[in-house]
Amino acid sequence: MRDEPGPIRIGIIDGPVSHSGMEISDQRVFCDADGTPSGAPGLQHGNGVTRAISRACPGADLYCAQVFSDKLVCTPHQVAEALNWLVAQGVHFVNMSFGLRRDRPVLRDACEQALASGVCLVAAAPAQGAGVFPSLYPGVVRATGDARCAPGQVSWLDSEQADFGGHPGAPGDPFAGASAGCAAVTAALAALALRQGDLRIPELLRELRASADYRGPECRSIEDQPV
Repeated sequence: MRDEPGPIRIGIIDGPVSHSGMEISDQRVFCDADGTPSGAPGLQHGNGVTRAISRACPGADLYCAQVFSDKLVCTPHQVAEALNWLVAQGVHFVNMSFGLRRDRPVLRDACEQALASGVCLVAAAPAQGAGVFPSLYPGVVRATGDARCAPGQVSWLDSEQADFGGHPGAPGDPFAGASAGCAAVTAALAALALRQGDLRIPELLRELRASADYRGPECRSIEDQPV
């Protein structure tokens, strides 16, 4: 990862953000955002993810790239454009709390270029079922929700489904589950970088694995114990 002076920069590809109680360094729209109602899922999701990262890592600068409008629907091309813009802004981490079913060259190329430039990509992965993109691309950190994790806790899953798990949010939240877990893992990595002054991805991932509150996949039929 690039060893640049200054604050940690986190890019967030998601829905619109209302800015209420959050300081956003920059924001750009990569979709048709006209007339997004206040209760739209896209706005609730974007606000939820951004607020979770802001609260968990208050010392970071946030850059928001909007690919959702009223619905949680976007195209690989929109995500690729958003990712390219974030890389150009010099972000160190990019949170993608969503998944697309199909592999597309435009998205794969954008992820490969971001990783090659030293950006840490964290994307949501389902706890069960078929995998999604971009979390399936090599080098992307796969993150999901883990019911064992309280706010601020992270699990090292090392499973077929995901690498890390985080607090899944409250039941009923528009961004609960893998989306919330992904945001928690991104914030944990960025917080480590802030504390240690180290922006090297392999070292950060090693430290997050070593400091995980739980190890191994979540198994709800057996009482889980912290490590």
